[in-house]
Amino acid sequence: MKKKKMIKFRLIILMVLCAGLLLGAWIVRGHLIHEPFRTNVRQAFQAPCREYIFGTDNLGRCVACRILYGAATSLYAAVLAVIAVFIIGTAVGVTAAYAGGIVDRILMKITLVFQAFPNFILAVAVAGMLGTGLKNSVLALGAVYWITYAKLSRSLVLSIRDSEYIRAAKICGAGPTAIIFKYILPNMVSPLIVTAALDVSSFILSMAGLSFLGLGPSRPTAEWGATMSEAKTFIQQAPWCIVFPGLALLVTVVIFNLLGDALRDVIDEG
Repeated sequence: MKKKKMIKFRLIILMVLCAGLLLGAWIVRGHLIHEPFRTNVRQAFQAPCREYIFGTDNLGRCVACRILYGAATSLYAAVLAVIAVFIIGTAVGVTAAYAGGIVDRILMKITLVFQAFPNFILAVAVAGMLGTGLKNSVLALGAVYWITYAKLSRSLVLSIRDSEYIRAAKICGAGPTAIIFKYILPNMVSPLIVTAALDVSSFILSMAGLSFLGLGPSRPTAEWGATMSEAKTFIQQAPWCIVFPGLALLVTVVIFNLLGDALRDVIDEG
């Protein structure tokens, strides 16, 4: 019960965080507060104050507004990428394990080729070939992280495909599609969901890393990594321009990691 209370508490924190970030982005888009792209050189490098709670950057743009505006971009890209790799990786793993034989060997050889390179380095290479942009960044991350879901789903299917209830379903005349969707997937989805919850933070960090290197969403998109990349040249003059986006990134990643750990504990005990 304590575990369930903890996961509810962390889920509420996550929902409050997401709602606050998305609401803040909506307020910014409605021009109810400072616009994130409006420049005012006269207000450049303003320290945090009542009007600009996180200060301003080298062009006089409000750092707090840019953080709120960029939150929607970061969370949207991370969730979209996790959903894509979840579907693709699970489909590959289930197909390889259930079909077996030459299909399994070919698909696993492909995963080994992708696994031979460090994840972020491969993502940088793919993003460099595709070019900048939010869609290309999601594709670059998706081309790397689907391997985790493919290997995990394959191992899960191998552990349950010869179970008694699967044999009973085959005897009753159930076809491969019915067996996969009615009997296999419902019994293996929990570990995949936990992995997806933990991977959201990894995707947010990877997206910020690509943007920091200039391979993320094209400017002037106020993504957290891009904001820190712009601020690194004047970090000594205005450290708040890189500290506050970094703190927003840190808090978001920690919350998603805590939620994933709580989900894993509950599922393991259940």
